[in-house]
Amino acid sequence: MRAVVMDRFGGPEVLRIREVEDPVPGPGQVLVAVDYAGITYVETQVRAGRGPAAHQRPPLPRIPGNGVGGRVSAVGAGADAALVGQTVVTTTGGTGGYAELAVARAEDLVRVPAEVTLRDAVALLADGRTAVRLHRQAEVRPGEWVLVEAAAGGVGSLLVQLAAASGAKVVGAARGPGKEALVASLGALAYVDYSKPGWEREVAEMSGGVDLVFDGVGGAVGAQGMRAVRPGGRASVYGMASGSWTEPAAHVTVVPGGGVPTPAEIRALAEEALAHAAAGRLRPVVGQTYPLAEAAEAHRAIEARATVGKTLLIP
Repeated sequence: MRAVVMDRFGGPEVLRIREVEDPVPGPGQVLVAVDYAGITYVETQVRAGRGPAAHQRPPLPRIPGNGVGGRVSAVGAGADAALVGQTVVTTTGGTGGYAELAVARAEDLVRVPAEVTLRDAVALLADGRTAVRLHRQAEVRPGEWVLVEAAAGGVGSLLVQLAAASGAKVVGAARGPGKEALVASLGALAYVDYSKPGWEREVAEMSGGVDLVFDGVGGAVGAQGMRAVRPGGRASVYGMASGSWTEPAAHVTVVPGGGVPTPAEIRALAEEALAHAAAGRLRPVVGQTYPLAEAAEAHRAIEARATVGKTLLIP
């Protein structure tokens, strides 16, 4: 099969397409013929060996990719043979996703509802479960003002929708003026461009200080977002796309993270995200797709902040 392999850590150029042996599912595992593979920002950090991933470098060589969608083509010992032919999305356990075939545990498979396309299901697999969990932890209430950073990104675009569906007044923040229409279509009442100086004051003035900020950016943007929160408001700090975490402000209560979810909890969150999509309450923004052989270009675009929503690979 064809797969994207990295032999060293570094820039996007370390991701190279090559022919490798087909994987074989072991006990309790299945083999998935991959139609779509998701890419996360964390995977670009792992590839580069920086950020939190710098202290947990996986062994090399490796095939990156932690989320795929396709049809089950074979099962290992102990796995239900009835799974063969089913359309599923699944985590791969952290490796093996950027390939034509991927191995996954049978217990991690999530069946795709008939109302949801496989492409959308893969886009929701990682970002959907993250957004559902963050939204639940933050306990978004009707009438609240909610600021969502990176509102045109994979997780941010879903948080906008979930908060708006809860009756909140959502302000979407992103970099650049070209994302306003997209963010508004997701349910935001207002859009701010955080490449402009003083954007946080604009948010504070229109809202009187937001009740909650979802901070997936960190760095200077995260710190500015904190200043838009009213005294006693809340902050859900979940990402560091800028390269550094946001230092929580003294006047803000940080939403507890709840620890690392179990595999069963991860699967349940993914199923909930897909159920929202099947009911028409949640739609992922798939901004761009790349052929498998262009995985390096996909990583390069993500790191350059040149993407919108979710980025997928197509083997």
